[in-house]
Amino acid sequence: MPIGEFGRPPDLPSEVSPALTTPMYWMYEMGHASLNPARAVADMTKLWFENPFNPLATTQFGKSVAAGCELFERTTRRYGKPEWGLHDTEVNGMRVPVEITPVWEKPFCRLLHFDRKLARPLREPQPRVLIVAPMSGHYATLLRGTVEAFLPGHDVYITDWADARMVPVAQGRFDLDDYIDYVIEMIHVLGGNVHVVAVCQPAVPVLAAVSIMEANKDRYFPTSMTLMGGPIDTRRNPTGVNDLAEQKGIDWFRNNVITKVPFPHPGFMRDVYPGFLQLTGFVSMNLDRHVDAHKRLFANLVKGDGDLVDKHVEFYDEYLAVMDLTAEFYLQTVDLVFVKHALPKGEMKHRGQPVDPSQIQRVALMTVEGENDDISGLGQTEATHGLCSAIPDDRRVHYVQKGVGHYGVFNGSRFRSEIVPRISDFMRSSTQSRPVLAAAE
Repeated sequence: MPIGEFGRPPDLPSEVSPALTTPMYWMYEMGHASLNPARAVADMTKLWFENPFNPLATTQFGKSVAAGCELFERTTRRYGKPEWGLHDTEVNGMRVPVEITPVWEKPFCRLLHFDRKLARPLREPQPRVLIVAPMSGHYATLLRGTVEAFLPGHDVYITDWADARMVPVAQGRFDLDDYIDYVIEMIHVLGGNVHVVAVCQPAVPVLAAVSIMEANKDRYFPTSMTLMGGPIDTRRNPTGVNDLAEQKGIDWFRNNVITKVPFPHPGFMRDVYPGFLQLTGFVSMNLDRHVDAHKRLFANLVKGDGDLVDKHVEFYDEYLAVMDLTAEFYLQTVDLVFVKHALPKGEMKHRGQPVDPSQIQRVALMTVEGENDDISGLGQTEATHGLCSAIPDDRRVHYVQKGVGHYGVFNGSRFRSEIVPRISDFMRSSTQSRPVLAAAE
């Protein structure tokens, strides 16, 4: 995952030979496959000790064995892409069904529309929102709560990034330039009259995309962009993961964490930053907390506390589901964003064209930060305002949410009750003040 997003690379030796990193994925797959018989035995044992006809099923011993087997199976399985699970929402006090449909697709991304099946047209159109999800290890479903909070008052679209190991090499490369191209194309597909919300890592490519569109006088410019907890300038209030990138340098990442997708995955022989390394990085950041959480899971399974077990399962089914990133996207992001600070220094280019945020005049800007964010430090997203010097003051907003960390910037109770209403008000006001296109445009 791009350094500084949801975690850090796992602790590795200071230098690993490329000859060792190449078969790394193969070794992981062999290790996972070797546990299949043990998982099957654990499943059968669990079923036996949960069987009501087994006299041991109601004993402390039987419950402990069943809980241990479930814990083993859950900690050794591979978690697939989670479902969205958003089947309905409330619009103007009425429950309406939601249908998720792809409206645009390329090899590395689909644009999903959460189509609310309204019984009658709304009196006033609601803002159309393009949520650009992070391509940083987790699936877009990590933003389930974000989408759910926007659905009642907005027409929501989201980027659904592909797992790189599932994309054949014949489909070509995917790097940061391609990411920017994808964002521009999706804004075009939506006709330009859309509010773009970048959650965390996409703040940089979204700002770059809007900068390029403005420099090219693109008539499909978005009405507004909202950047949330993004690493625009990691020199401000740098966090531990930001410092790591500068200390190691891009060659360390290239030599230590890049490997090839093994057979029989569709992306066979594609260079990637693999999901299992990302997951190791995620967990290592808060290892004690995760160990304690699984100890509590064991105790709750023995006690039969279904509610607490369900909460654990719901969180970890999402948290442990990770995807591979293309090596070129990962390395380019680390190098330009976290090592060279190319965007705030005015040195970033997109396919040879300078990325100049001072070109942005027609797009309203809102930035959101968390007071306790330990991933994108306070001030890193706010730096956008200094770069976007041509946006009028009455069309820009900066908001710091008290008492939340990185995750709380885009999910949780304070996000729903305090951040979303402010973003919604900003979108409506920016729509009213949207510049009228000149005839030449």
